[in-house]
Amino acid sequence: MQAENNLYQQRISDIQRKLSDFKINGLVLLNIINIKYLSGFTGSDGALIICPDRLCLLVDGRYTTQAALEVPNIPAIEYKNKIEGIGQAIKDLGLKHIGFEAACMSVDMYNQLIKLLDDEVFINVSEDLRYLRAFKNQTEIALMKKAAIISSAAISALISDIKTGCTERELALQLEIYARRGGADQLAFEAIVAAGENSALPHAKPTDRKIKKGDFIVIDFGVKYKGYCSDETCTFAFGELTDQQKNAYQTVKQAHDDAIAAIRADIAASDIDNCARSVFGEKYGHYFTHGTGHGVGLEVHEAPRLAPDSKDVLEEKMVVTVEPGIYIPGLWGVRIEDTILVKENSCEIFTKMDKDLIIIN
Repeated sequence: MQAENNLYQQRISDIQRKLSDFKINGLVLLNIINIKYLSGFTGSDGALIICPDRLCLLVDGRYTTQAALEVPNIPAIEYKNKIEGIGQAIKDLGLKHIGFEAACMSVDMYNQLIKLLDDEVFINVSEDLRYLRAFKNQTEIALMKKAAIISSAAISALISDIKTGCTERELALQLEIYARRGGADQLAFEAIVAAGENSALPHAKPTDRKIKKGDFIVIDFGVKYKGYCSDETCTFAFGELTDQQKNAYQTVKQAHDDAIAAIRADIAASDIDNCARSVFGEKYGHYFTHGTGHGVGLEVHEAPRLAPDSKDVLEEKMVVTVEPGIYIPGLWGVRIEDTILVKENSCEIFTKMDKDLIIIN
């Protein structure tokens, strides 16, 4: 517990030192994941206010006792109305230039706070906080490796359950059962199990469509283990494929492999995206409809972004995905994804499933 408290104190100290660089004298955090990362508080709502020499955690009555137990080093203030509570805390702390996360504050909330306050100025620091959770320490890396082992084992176990006539929904349920039995705390996101024409939808939801011969089956799955996420996609063949399907799979696999081989510290995220995208060429390029990857951590989508327009640069101890895909509407789709730790001159793959084509007969 003491080690965890020291970690949170160090993270908050790092933020406090940067407040002057942000040209603010106080920071109001509303993103509950950022609050958990900085303080250890696990409630579902609240606000953390960070000043150069003071802190306070604002919670409603559901979490007053929980906050005192989880965050003993930060004063917890109970509010009846969240906006009024934040406004009063800003006044009591004498804040005049207040940083906030624009993506986490509605226009209505912003306008109400402005009405409550006098000459205080709100400054959006979302961009300054993008990399807040991007660099993983050894504890975080170990937890993410464990999450990846659990989710990969669940996918592997599911292979024997894929039979003619079973449905996407049934397979998704069985996948979750395997993961929870394997130690997962919860799913990182709703599992994608998509067969045949549904596999051409990058974010398909499991349906009652039955599996049949000649299908590609895309399984995009991740779990949370002690708060940290895994993310992995496998595409299986159920029965024999056409030459076109085999060629598409091998093209995606080549894009996936080339991108991973290029990952190391100090390389532009857009270069990794281009590395994958260049494999598709004119034949398949317009069927690759999303970025090549994203950061993973306490959330399944974090900074950095591996996309054509990304300004991010990969750095050591970042954890990212590589997930190129081909999606031919009305026919089928292929996606292959691994979660990867960026190292100084190379990378390490956390996810464990073999990405060579697996044909289930």
